[in-house]
Amino acid sequence: MAEVKSGRGKSRGAATAAPPKGRGESGGGEREGAGPGGGAVSARGNRGNRAERRTERREAILAAALDEFSVRGFADTRLDDVAKHAGVAKGTIYLYFHDKEHLFQELVRSMLSPLVGRIEAAPIVDLPVKAIVQTIVDLFVREICGTRRKDVIRLIIAEGTRFPKLAEFYHREVIARVVKAVRGLLTRAIERGELKSDALARFPQLLVAPGLVAIVWNGLFGRFAPLDVEELMRAHLDLLFDEREMT
Repeated sequence: MAEVKSGRGKSRGAATAAPPKGRGESGGGEREGAGPGGGAVSARGNRGNRAERRTERREAILAAALDEFSVRGFADTRLDDVAKHAGVAKGTIYLYFHDKEHLFQELVRSMLSPLVGRIEAAPIVDLPVKAIVQTIVDLFVREICGTRRKDVIRLIIAEGTRFPKLAEFYHREVIARVVKAVRGLLTRAIERGELKSDALARFPQLLVAPGLVAIVWNGLFGRFAPLDVEELMRAHLDLLFDEREMT
């Protein structure tokens, strides 16, 4: 209803209305259609506004899906619930996502893929391995444990065995890429003599294992015995990179 109302207001005030947001910066303050090409500018602006609305609507659906999945679990969440939470019609969801499984997959992609890319880029930095690992751990603590991204991981842990396709997707899009990147980093550290043992390269999962424990722990017991994830990970790195274990 709000969009219809906005459209009517625009028709009544078209002669004197200020340019919509994002317009007028490069046109010296001219109104739409004031000069040659004005119609084309108007059309581009309308397309831009529609694209912005689509993006905002998609993000609202993803945010609502995260809330509903976190509370109800994947199995018990209905698209009707997501639509109501997002303030859209159920049919609108199908304009962006094929089904509930696709919605969950896109939630994982939108929330975690950018971080995975940053981790994949970390090994190319010419720094000591401990400094790079510290950067990755800081990223994990700040951008996963400190945000709603941790709820996505909890969902995978809780629902992965019941929905193996979701677990397979998460492994392919997140786990496999991170493990490959970290293993490559640690293997190069061994070759350069920065690490004495190859245990971490063989089992790179050890690097973030305490972080996953903290996510599960705080989800279950955080109300009365919270774990300080940052301090836990710092202690873990001290153990992994004890000077006596390095050459």
